[in-house]
Amino acid sequence: MSPSPRVPARVALALTAPWAGFAALRALGAERGFPLVPALSFTPQAALTSVLPLTAALLSRSRGVTALAAGSALVLGATVLPRARPSAPVSDAAGPRLRVVSLNTLHGRADAATVVALVREHDADVVALMEVTPEGVTSLVDAGIADLLPHGHVMPAGPDQPPGSGGAVWTRLEVQQRTMVPGRFGQPAVRLTVPGALDVELTAVHTHPPLQGPARVADWEQDLRELPDPEDGVLRVLTGDFNATPDHASFRRLLRHGWVDVARATGAGLRSTWSPVRGGRPRLTLDHVLVDERITPQWLQVVHVPGSDHRALVAEMRLPALA
Repeated sequence: MSPSPRVPARVALALTAPWAGFAALRALGAERGFPLVPALSFTPQAALTSVLPLTAALLSRSRGVTALAAGSALVLGATVLPRARPSAPVSDAAGPRLRVVSLNTLHGRADAATVVALVREHDADVVALMEVTPEGVTSLVDAGIADLLPHGHVMPAGPDQPPGSGGAVWTRLEVQQRTMVPGRFGQPAVRLTVPGALDVELTAVHTHPPLQGPARVADWEQDLRELPDPEDGVLRVLTGDFNATPDHASFRRLLRHGWVDVARATGAGLRSTWSPVRGGRPRLTLDHVLVDERITPQWLQVVHVPGSDHRALVAEMRLPALA
């Protein structure tokens, strides 16, 4: 039997170094600016491929390189794999059900009939949409969105605005208040009356993507900082396209303000929601439903919608009952 091929230690070290640097950035939350912030979006892919430098390190028979490669794989795996298991709920709410559909419509190109069918199939209480255009609104209304969800806060992109700046919320619940959350893109928010529970304030989130240089990363960080925090007297829900993954330190800081990620809570944290090539890879998890810690997530589904590069999120949650 011929001996196993041996990789020179310096070659194995050169192959291991990128994964080790990636693992260190993720573990320390030390990514800053461009291109490190967008690069951290690919942590699941880095974890999956960390077997490559580990194999090379084992073939080099270098203890030091093998320890570095194994440690990197362990760190990356430990950050990603737990997302496939439900986390313990922070609360155990037993009040009214709230069901939400959320989708980035890709400049209004998402198939309106599919969106309306999702609302009907899941008996949704609210639909939150990003990148809404006047033409997209017309298609949704023609498809029957307002028949199912008669109340709305619809702010399509204007002629002098970026094409992705529009947003909309439609709901069957009574709307008490309509506002806009600050940000480069339109982020409509509604305060809803829910019988048997506190009011719910829901925001259709769409942050600036952290691409095209340091200034855009700074815009993205500012958009995340300006999102509202949970507070007494109202139950808050943030849903939409955060252009962020759980591997971004800025997104994890947002969660520490008192938010629960419904995907992580229900064991759906590895479900991807976006691809730069529709139906292609790589796929990233950029869309989220975040809820107040007093709200109990029940389940989350990720659904393909023709015409969009994002997938729709359908989430059910239980609100705390009024005393």
